[in-house]
Amino acid sequence: MSVMKRVSMIFRAKANKALDKMEDPRETLDYSYQRQLELLTKVRRGVADVATSRKRIELQINQLELQSRKFEDQGRKALGGGREDLAREALTRRSGVQGQISDLRAQYVSLQAEEEKLTIASQRLQAKVDAFRSRKETIKATYTAAEAQTRIGEAVSGISEEMGDVGMAIQRAEDKTAQMQARAGAIDELLASGALEDFTGTGHDDIQAELDRMSSSSDVELEMQRLKGEIAQAAPAQIESGHGGAGQATMPNSAGHAAEPGQQPSAPADQEPPTSGEGS
Repeated sequence: MSVMKRVSMIFRAKANKALDKMEDPRETLDYSYQRQLELLTKVRRGVADVATSRKRIELQINQLELQSRKFEDQGRKALGGGREDLAREALTRRSGVQGQISDLRAQYVSLQAEEEKLTIASQRLQAKVDAFRSRKETIKATYTAAEAQTRIGEAVSGISEEMGDVGMAIQRAEDKTAQMQARAGAIDELLASGALEDFTGTGHDDIQAELDRMSSSSDVELEMQRLKGEIAQAAPAQIESGHGGAGQATMPNSAGHAAEPGQQPSAPADQEPPTSGEGS
């Protein structure tokens, strides 16, 4: 196969594929129906033209028949008046008219037969056009329903081009939303940690920070006082236990029971513990 033939074949294949993609069966059916209507119109026009010609011949035959009868009457009158020459001339003209009438009648019969054929053909074509129109509308409705069903299926499955674009747009919107949420969360954390400064004054309050520090210092001081009190309460008990020795007499405790040797009597519940200054 030569190069030119291959190029021609490839071109025809590409063109056929492009045309097949562009072709809409509904438009093709409508065009075919339009062409059939045009053909039917031409056939009907032909029938009308044949009928018109037949009618004109019929009128000519009627006129010639009138002339034939006129010539016959003239010949009869000429014979009645003794003018055989005039009677012969009138009959000669009548004979020529009769010849024309015969030719016209033959044409009339031919045209009448042609008109009948065209009328039958027109009726058959009309029936075919009507059947094609019904078939066309059925095919168009079926194709439209199939096309709608296909588009619905593609939309539901997400494989159509439009729904694919919509899905990509939704995915991009979700990605951007997630990115903005992550960025907002990171900025909030940085503001809370003090790594970023809030220039609007709403995220960082100097007065509130100072109050928080004072509250923390007060809690520390209270804890220090509590620990000092516990240490001061425990110091006299240790000193007395060291001086009393094992022979010290037992003393009743606040509950009225004798204390064990070496055990410090417990102070009454309503007595304040001695401070560090009173144990000296």
